[in-house]
Amino acid sequence: MIRCLIIEDEPVARDILGKYIEDTPNLSLEGECETAIEGLKTLQDKTIDLIFLDINMPKLSGISFLKSLSNPPKVILTTAYSEYALEGYELDVVDYLLKPFSFERFLKAVQKVDIPASGEASIIVKADGKTYRIDKNDILFAESLGDYVKLHTASNTLTFNKTLKSFLEELADNTFLRVHKSFLVSLSRIDFVEGNMIHIGTSEIPIGASHKEEFQNRFYK
Repeated sequence: MIRCLIIEDEPVARDILGKYIEDTPNLSLEGECETAIEGLKTLQDKTIDLIFLDINMPKLSGISFLKSLSNPPKVILTTAYSEYALEGYELDVVDYLLKPFSFERFLKAVQKVDIPASGEASIIVKADGKTYRIDKNDILFAESLGDYVKLHTASNTLTFNKTLKSFLEELADNTFLRVHKSFLVSLSRIDFVEGNMIHIGTSEIPIGASHKEEFQNRFYK
């Protein structure tokens, strides 16, 4: 399932995109935003695979918004002005939809989207005498406590008997990366990086010297 976000200031255009997404089996609409500023907030709160991004918006244009993202999802640009197409493609967008566009043209653009497979969407964790099914999208980061792992998710914190290395192997998902001998993080849940510290919500996770190069290659690609 491809998780989609609409960033579009025109209500009619938002409605059309929403209906097209609803009518496409492998797409899931995760949010609709009227401005790029709202879009930034949504990207912090949710995992998004594909943005339908209007170029002409007040305060912050779609192009400026896209340039501000260090690790953007896939993007399909939408606009009524064809002269913006070249600049959009220079930013490595998936496609460019010129309004008004048909459902057929919409599907043609979506078929170009290549979202890497991440295996199973959830994992089983046994903690406190209970068995939990954890959605991988909810995982923020995990911390090593010797032979135990302290797992931080969007809604809970669980501690269970497993090494950080074996837990990372169990995740089997390129969204997750070990950034320190004692920490692994979900790259998609990082809010920002400052110096050698990763910020996820109110938590700060250090980047170890031996993991710095791989982190830079993965996060800033």
